[in-house]
This record gives sequence, structure tokens and C-alpha cells, in this order.
Amino acid sequence: MLKKACQMENVPTNQEPSIRQNVRVEPATIEDLPELVQLVEELMSLQGDFMPNREAHEGGLALILEQPNRGRIFVLRNDDCIFGMVNLLFTISTAMGGLVILLEDFIIHPNHRAQGYGTMLLDYVKDFAKHKNFKRITLLTDKIGEESQNFFKKEGFEHSSMIPMRLLVE
Repeated sequence: MLKKACQMENVPTNQEPSIRQNVRVEPATIEDLPELVQLVEELMSLQGDFMPNREAHEGGLALILEQPNRGRIFVLRNDDCIFGMVNLLFTISTAMGGLVILLEDFIIHPNHRAQGYGTMLLDYVKDFAKHKNFKRITLLTDKIGEESQNFFKKEGFEHSSMIPMRLLVE
């Protein structure tokens, strides 16, 4: 049975720390799959290149959750629900001479944006990468998503001279 989307009230960042204490970043588990799919559907509805596709999202997320050597999914969770997530895919860079991360599906539920949760989640990712000796974190952000571009710039990400290209294999 699908859990209801997280309906936690907006909590301003200037509130007492005790109000925000129950929010934590944790590795996702297979039991979290229904909530993760809901978040990815929300993300896909905002992007120009993709359309929500529950079956595809569930399959892709399960591939990561079932094989931790492929990557990790971390979630923002309170005592009631998951309201943010990021998935990290692991690969090797010959340019960097080591393991690197492709950051994908970074989403904070709309009711919880602009409250510091995105920074909280990204700080966790940066610490994870540093402690596991990853050499780089790369991400793609939607060209029309100025808000997300500004967020990642503020967090230290820079534009690359590389231009993403893709070929859909069917």
C-alpha cells in the first residue's frame, strides 16, 4: 500500500532546533520504494526532458537499492515520512584516476523547500563522497531550472565546459 505523500507543515529555518531535530538523512531501503517513486514522479513533472513513468522509476530505483555497488539513495526523513531524496550512481573516471559520483534525482518535496533541507542533504552527500574517497561529484540540472542551478552554484558546483549529449537506446 502506498503511503501518503509527506504533509509536514513548513517549518521556518529560524525555528527552535527542537522542532527540526526529528529530520535526518538516512540511506533508503527497499521498503521506502513507494515514497521514492512519488518523489521522482514529482521531479520528472518539473523537467523538460522527462515525463513521469511510475513503472520506469520503480525499476530504476530498485536497481540501485538492490545493488549498493551501483550507487546509493539517501533520503530526508522525519518521524512520519520521506520528503526529500538524492540518488548517487558510482562510476570510474580515467581523467580523475578513481571513483566518481553522478548525482541524480535530487528532490525536496515542494512543501519543504527553502528551509535548509536541500543543503542538509547535499552536505551529507559531500561528506559521504569525501569519506569514501570519491574524486568528483557531477550532476545535470535542467536548463530551464534557474532555481536549482542557483542552489547548486551556492553549494560550490561550477559549470563545466563539457556539453551533455545522449543517445536513447531502444
